[in-house]
Amino acid sequence: MKLRTDWHSTHLQRSITVVRWGFSGTPVLLFPTAGGDAEECERFLMVQVLWPLIEGGRVKLYSCDSVAGNAWTSRTGTARYRSLVQNQFDRFVADELAGAIRHDCRTPDIEIITAGASIGAFNAVASLCRHPDVFKIAIGLSGTYDLTRWLDNDWNEDFYFSSPLHYLPDLGEGEQLARLRQRFVLLATGEGQWEAPAESWQMAGVLGDKGIPNRVDPWGPDYDHNWPTWREMLPRYLDELA
Repeated sequence: MKLRTDWHSTHLQRSITVVRWGFSGTPVLLFPTAGGDAEECERFLMVQVLWPLIEGGRVKLYSCDSVAGNAWTSRTGTARYRSLVQNQFDRFVADELAGAIRHDCRTPDIEIITAGASIGAFNAVASLCRHPDVFKIAIGLSGTYDLTRWLDNDWNEDFYFSSPLHYLPDLGEGEQLARLRQRFVLLATGEGQWEAPAESWQMAGVLGDKGIPNRVDPWGPDYDHNWPTWREMLPRYLDELA
């Protein structure tokens, strides 16, 4: 039930890997952490804990290389270049990957759940916020939502439009916001080592101010910013929401 595909992305102008696990069910696009690749979730046993949902035909899991996350955390090029890569990655997800997922599911208008941990949570929430016509639910685990730490004080348009914390407060009434108000964002965070729960609450505040349904789930001080936490979180939420 595993399929690994490599193709050349026109938006990213590079080869990228996408992996699928499962045969039917709600499509779930799981973004890797930081510089992770498409098979990171398998190596860190996330696929294993999700296997009852996958094997039972409830979810069809997809993942891709973390191109933009790797650019930010490795400080590739200038901050302006990294911002451009983030926007290109968004276009890849919306224009190329989502279309491929819908084709694979044989349903041209099927709505996709996004999920991810750390920077993967940023990409999950950002994808839904920019493309509520494609994605219906975002599940952010231990999210890193404020990327200004890697911006080097170089504010630019690409960064602004890629960061929900910054463009959503200025988003006016219209089709995008109307669709977002029919979507749902779940923000789960531990309160243990390396966690930053304030970022989840900040993201929730921005969403809430715009009337976008969301929920923050604090998991307490025994849950660190690490895979054991996320392996406990995601199966529970997909069982609830998928």
